[in-house]
Amino acid sequence: MFKSVLTEYGAGWVINRFLYSAKLKIMVAIPAVERIFEKKVEVKRIDIFNFDVKVIKSFLMELSEEKQKEIVVIADKAIDGIITGFSSIEMDFCNPINWHYSPITNKESKKNIKWYRIPDFDDKIGDIKAVWEASRFTHFFYFARAYLITGDQKYYIAFSDQLKQWLSDNLYPYGANYKCGQECTLRMINTLMVYEVFNYCGLTTLEDEKNVRKLVEVCYKKVLSNFFYAHKCIKNNHTFSEICGLIIGAWCCEDERRLREAYELLDRETETQFLLDGGYTQYSFNYQRFTLQIFECIYKISEKTGRSISDKSEQLIKNSALLMYQVQDITGDVPNYGSNDGALIFPLTVCSYRDFRPTLNTLHFLITGKRLYKQGDYDEELLWFSNESEAPLLAEVERTSVAFNQVGLYTLRHENAFMMICLNDFSARPSHMDGLHIDLWSKGRNIFCDSGTYSYASELGKQLSSTAGHNTVKIDGLEQMNKWGAFLIYDWYFCKDVKHAQNSFSGTIISKNGYEHTRKIQITDHGYQIDDEVCGNGDYCEFYFHTPYDVRIISDEVGIWNDNKLLCSVTVWNGKIRLEKAYRSLYYLKKQEINCIVIKCSLINKKCRTRFEMKISN
Repeated sequence: MFKSVLTEYGAGWVINRFLYSAKLKIMVAIPAVERIFEKKVEVKRIDIFNFDVKVIKSFLMELSEEKQKEIVVIADKAIDGIITGFSSIEMDFCNPINWHYSPITNKESKKNIKWYRIPDFDDKIGDIKAVWEASRFTHFFYFARAYLITGDQKYYIAFSDQLKQWLSDNLYPYGANYKCGQECTLRMINTLMVYEVFNYCGLTTLEDEKNVRKLVEVCYKKVLSNFFYAHKCIKNNHTFSEICGLIIGAWCCEDERRLREAYELLDRETETQFLLDGGYTQYSFNYQRFTLQIFECIYKISEKTGRSISDKSEQLIKNSALLMYQVQDITGDVPNYGSNDGALIFPLTVCSYRDFRPTLNTLHFLITGKRLYKQGDYDEELLWFSNESEAPLLAEVERTSVAFNQVGLYTLRHENAFMMICLNDFSARPSHMDGLHIDLWSKGRNIFCDSGTYSYASELGKQLSSTAGHNTVKIDGLEQMNKWGAFLIYDWYFCKDVKHAQNSFSGTIISKNGYEHTRKIQITDHGYQIDDEVCGNGDYCEFYFHTPYDVRIISDEVGIWNDNKLLCSVTVWNGKIRLEKAYRSLYYLKKQEINCIVIKCSLINKKCRTRFEMKISN
């Protein structure tokens, strides 16, 4: 294992992880050492955001009564401590809010011990993300939007009171809410944005200003003092959010040197984590959108910082938005690819969490001056992060069969259907065992789906991220790669002979666990033909196809049905078919029972060949 980690992750990463672990152990053993790492900050201004509140209010007032009510109801519940967590779950944090409480386990994290003494995974507390969710202050956006709709000052009062309570109940650096620099950054951004709205409306007091300054101080201090971990050890979306925190903190402290260094670091990190074809090395559409939303914020605050990202970084971010546009369904959804913690860090839209149009549309406009979609409800996000009040021009971008070779994603478009294939040639650590996974969509329906994530701290989460959680093959119980703990995947597979055309795809993965899988896909008149070949030691292999729809099996044909309407039929050329119950998770900590079609084939002379003919119904 150690040799694989050293080879795949690099000696630098291993050394930095060791150094960070050693730092924490030393601080636990000798608390006085903590002062060595702490940075001094002095907040001098907090007006880094500037919104056209009149335009945003006008847009909100033009929403349907039903959608306005949805915003108001969420805000009203948040006043009482019932927070919509992970974009889907109502979580009761009590009234007044208990900022150290997990509504999932009904247990409370200790608030009087320093953050580095609190474990990431605690059997008693459960998933620590549940504790963090209220303190991210995402619900503050609903207070601001509900006020603009109703004019009721109770939403401002709730914002003011909850911010004051949080500061009183979270003394720096004690408690779970100071464990993560990313959480501190998002808390700081959300507070500054919503404060600006209430301040524009003439509601804020000197005490509010004092409390916002204090929040920026403690959050910036956490990020500045502990950025090493996000920068050198994690190197994913955390890095970008914390760099944004460094930019905001430096500007608020009028620290030009740190501001310049943060922007320079942002460009370097963008060139490292974003690939030329638009791929993102965290291999997750949820986290790709997360990071793109961070760049929305970067563009917005450039109005005050007077700085911007480089032309190269801008092109990479534009390509990233266009990649996600190409893998998008007509509903705005995308495959549930990679890790997914339910994050929608700026819920500034009445569109669903699974609708990626608000972010892609906003970012494409910020870079090109043209929107990706016709006007719709998703335009609210654009109004928050740009000063555009007129309808911008529409970019004409055609969706077609595309190969994103660097990141390892491929699409095959077929009239009203499309298929996405995963075959990653990893340049950073993987998160899911999804080599040669296929996602099939038709007319707004995800016929064959990815199982998702559920929770990083659960057995179900481990199962969903495994080989059997994807629409690929598993041989004799072997995983595509090996895993230690919640996140460390090693013995990465590698790929060969990858070919893509407008009507076809083929490629092979070679697992270090001793097998090869070749998948060839051809667009046919009626759908898709998949030819699979598996080579390796073992007695059998199993192919998986996960679907949220009804399944009917007759002999060698499988029918996928929805409300007695046939969506897709699959003819199986080799293997015994059985149906199993499985789960998928579209939202963090939320699961849905689905069907898994399993085709078991014998390995004869270490080989297995089979074919699946998929016919998409009109």
